[in-house]
Amino acid sequence: MRLVFAGTPEVAVPALDALIASDRHEVVAVVTRPDAPAGRGRRLVASPVAERAAEAGIEVLKPARPRDPDFQARLREIAPDCCPVVAYGALIPKDALAIPARGWVNLHFSLLPAWRGAAPVQHAVLAGDEVTGATTFELEAGLDSGPVYGVVTEEIRPTDTSGDLLTRLAFAGAGLLAATMDGIEDGTLQPKPQPAEGITLAPKIEVADAQVDWQAPALRVDRLVRACAPAPGAWTTFRGERLKLTDVVPVPDRTDLAPGALAAGKKSVLVGTGSHAVELRWVRPQGKKPMAGADWARGTRITEGERLGD
Repeated sequence: MRLVFAGTPEVAVPALDALIASDRHEVVAVVTRPDAPAGRGRRLVASPVAERAAEAGIEVLKPARPRDPDFQARLREIAPDCCPVVAYGALIPKDALAIPARGWVNLHFSLLPAWRGAAPVQHAVLAGDEVTGATTFELEAGLDSGPVYGVVTEEIRPTDTSGDLLTRLAFAGAGLLAATMDGIEDGTLQPKPQPAEGITLAPKIEVADAQVDWQAPALRVDRLVRACAPAPGAWTTFRGERLKLTDVVPVPDRTDLAPGALAAGKKSVLVGTGSHAVELRWVRPQGKKPMAGADWARGTRITEGERLGD
C-alpha cells in the first residue's frame, strides 16, 4: 500500500522505520508537527520523525493544523491508501480522515479501552498496572474510541519509569503496526468495536500534577516519580526552590520520619511519607544538573527540622 505516516516524537521513529523497511508498503510522505524551538538558543528544530524521513528521502509535510486546505489538497494529490499514525500530536479532522481509501490507523500505547488520551503510559505506571500494551485501531472523531485491529501486551516492571516502558512499547508497537498494515492490505484483518466496559482516561500530566504530596504513602510517591520520568518530572520544594526527584526507592523499615521530614546520612538521604520513608537516589536542584541524593544533601547542609514541601 501507499502510506502517509503521521508522527512527531522519537517514540514514533521505530514504527516509521518498520514501515520503511517493509517490502509490501511504500511510505510516500510523512506528516509531522512544525519545527519547534529547542535548547538554550531556542532555535527551530525539526521533529525526530521529520529528520528520519529526510534521511530516507521521503517528502515531509508540516501543516500548522491538519485542517489547513493546502495540506489536505496535497494529501489528496498523494492519494495514500492508508495513513498510519503514531503520536502525531494533533487531532485529525473528519474531512482529512476521509482522504485515504483505507482510513487512518493509530498505534496507541495502551490496551484500549483502558487509558484513552494523551498520556496512557504515565497513567498506567501511576495506577500501578501490572500489564499494559499497544493497540492499533481505526481513527475516528472520538477520543481513541475507534474499532481495534490488534494488540500486543507488555509487563510493567516494578522499577519502570514511563520512559523505560515507552521505549519498549515503541519497538513492540512498531511490529504490530507493520503487521496491521499487512492484514489490512490482504484483507485478513477487520477492526472490532472496543468493549463498552473498562474505559479509563489518560489526560496529559501537567507540571502541577507532578508535585509530590508527602502525606501520601510511599508507594504512591514512588509511582508518581516513575510515572513522571522523564517528563514532566516529579518535584517538591526545599528552602523555597523547586527540587526535582528523578529516582526514589521505598524503605519499608523506616517508619519514624514524619511526612516530608529529612534524615541525611553519609551515603543516603531519606524523606518521610504518609507510610514509610523513601530514599532520594537522584534529584535535580533548580538550575543545576541531576545529582545523587546523598551528594545533594551534603552540599545543601540540611539542618535539623528542615522538611521537603514546606
